[in-house]
Amino acid sequence: MKLDKVRWGIIGCGDVTEVKSGPAFQKINNSELVAVMRRTGELAKDYATRHHVPKWYDNAEMLINDPYVNAIYIATPPGSHMEYTLKAAKAGKPVYVEKPMARNYAECQEMIYACEKAGVPLFVAYYRRAQVRFLKIKELLENGAIGEIRFVTTTQYRKNTEETKNAHELSWRVQPEIAGGGLFFDLASHTLDILDFLLGPITSVQGFASNQAGYYSAEDMVVSGTYLFESGVHGIGKWCFSAFEDEDINEIVGSKGKITFSTFGNEPVKLTTKQGIEEWNFERPEHVHQPLVETIVADLTTNSGKCPSTGLTGARTNWVMGEMVKNYYR
Repeated sequence: MKLDKVRWGIIGCGDVTEVKSGPAFQKINNSELVAVMRRTGELAKDYATRHHVPKWYDNAEMLINDPYVNAIYIATPPGSHMEYTLKAAKAGKPVYVEKPMARNYAECQEMIYACEKAGVPLFVAYYRRAQVRFLKIKELLENGAIGEIRFVTTTQYRKNTEETKNAHELSWRVQPEIAGGGLFFDLASHTLDILDFLLGPITSVQGFASNQAGYYSAEDMVVSGTYLFESGVHGIGKWCFSAFEDEDINEIVGSKGKITFSTFGNEPVKLTTKQGIEEWNFERPEHVHQPLVETIVADLTTNSGKCPSTGLTGARTNWVMGEMVKNYYR
């Protein structure tokens, strides 16, 4: 599929689209945002007015079937990702879907099959794969800066927020029927995906999940998740979403050194070897999706094959998360 210009329609123009993604579609060559949709029409109209978008809808199918729209960005919670992807594929339109790709691996497989059958590309919004910060880490690894890669460790924990404590109005992020799981699915997916990007696919996983704080039914703790990459690299991760403070550290350890970095922070990327410590600082992009969307637009307009985040890679992360929490949901 090759488009002369990508004319985007957004389904679900909520908070994530205000700065992180929406404006990027207007700033990239051969790309424009032409329509948005929210179920509350007044909110869709307000977004369209503020962002200078010519069309707005309160019905997703109307946006999908608008002949002027030729690519769909699905920015809703995961519970509707599969539904809208299947409808967009049926309409013959490429899909860019928010992360996590779906509620579970089975839904991801259906989305991949529908897009392949329709002959349309499927991309997933794991935008860190295109950011210079993480490309630098990949360059260091590929250039042998830490020698042979041995293992990776992840420690991520966060405090409970009022949003997740409010039993009367729970965030969709801690409702498994919408999100697929708890905050692990929403946040840890970023780390697991970037590790897939840096170190290759994970092929074996074990994990143990539980709920310790009792604020909601979803898991709030994933302890000692262990995994083995196809390359032979080992991994271990600890995630907790009911801790006393926030922490975010990843370390990739090799035979000659280690690389330390955060997933969500903007601390320097640190390389430690026997020669000492080197650090690299990077500015966070104003619109964090923009570097990835640039690769998608290049794919759709030149068939460049440059986008590093596809349905196939996104589904792998869903599979890993599902394996890590399956004891809890059984």
